[in-house]
Amino acid sequence: MGSTGVLLLLMAFLLNLFEILAYDTKTYATLNLVGAGLSCYASVLIDYMPFVILEGTWVFVAFAGLIRLLKNSGRN
Repeated sequence: MGSTGVLLLLMAFLLNLFEILAYDTKTYATLNLVGAGLSCYASVLIDYMPFVILEGTWVFVAFAGLIRLLKNSGRN
């Protein structure tokens, strides 16, 4: 589970780095949200709080970004 989460996060990062996927897309936000969520849950299972905090924050930021994108797409 944690490996899948990290894979999704790295995939989003690499796709953005190579300009295949823009950071301001729903796909990018979703990859970050799901990847961070899986990584956070895996960190909870092994009781490693530094990564629970890091990935939990990442989930919150990715969720907020996705909501912003969804609201903006409704206006267009």
